[in-house]
Amino acid sequence: MKSLELFNISGKVALVTGGTHGLGMAIATALAEAGATLVINDLSKEKLDNAIAEYAAKGIEAHGYIFDVTDEAAATAAVARIAAEVGPIDILVNNAGIIKRIPAAEMSLADWQAVINVDLTAPFIMSKAVARSMIERGGGKIINMCSMMSEVGRDTVSAYAAAKGGLKMLTRNLATEWARYNIQVNGIGPGYFATAQTAPIRVNGHPFNEFIIKRTPAARWGNPEDLAGTTVFLASHASDFVSGHVVYVDGGILASLGKAMNED
Repeated sequence: MKSLELFNISGKVALVTGGTHGLGMAIATALAEAGATLVINDLSKEKLDNAIAEYAAKGIEAHGYIFDVTDEAAATAAVARIAAEVGPIDILVNNAGIIKRIPAAEMSLADWQAVINVDLTAPFIMSKAVARSMIERGGGKIINMCSMMSEVGRDTVSAYAAAKGGLKMLTRNLATEWARYNIQVNGIGPGYFATAQTAPIRVNGHPFNEFIIKRTPAARWGNPEDLAGTTVFLASHASDFVSGHVVYVDGGILASLGKAMNED
């Protein structure tokens, strides 16, 4: 197989959970532009419809499904329905996630469990649901959206960091169990990205904006398109002997202590 052909995912069916906005949409767009048949999900019909229209404006046909990734019965049924209506899932991106910024001492158990359920339990549910068919068909790709918080902590995100740290270890364990079936399980850990959610703080003079630019060796926020190459690599034959890893797309921030705020 020629080198460039290793990255060809034409004809593959890719499901991106929560692929209706933000980094999930950027990842889904990259997969579709590389040739995959795109499937996305959400809990909201309005979000799903809006996203499908946005994809269509880019020339991408997206197949949308409404189901709860934390509900094992619903998720398993949805995977079966997708297989029947679109085709068996070759690439799963566990992207759906939530964060609750609450100091640990003030966080309710309900809030803690909500984050753990979406950010850690749901990837287990979805991975198990698609793995059965992948094992039968002799291979597949699972990509878990990890985080810098898979490695480091920050104030007010204890549940999120615990979930993302757990997701890193789930990635490694599933890779260990399923590599013999030619299923590669890897993760992507985004750094700080320019999205609609971060727009209010990505302005000159904002302390956090200055902090990110100072602390990131690349001296900028990531653009959603910066995730495309890593996504296609992990979804394609190019990564057939890569499993159990998290690729941090972070401009080098985890590799460096960065500069102090008052350092030139």
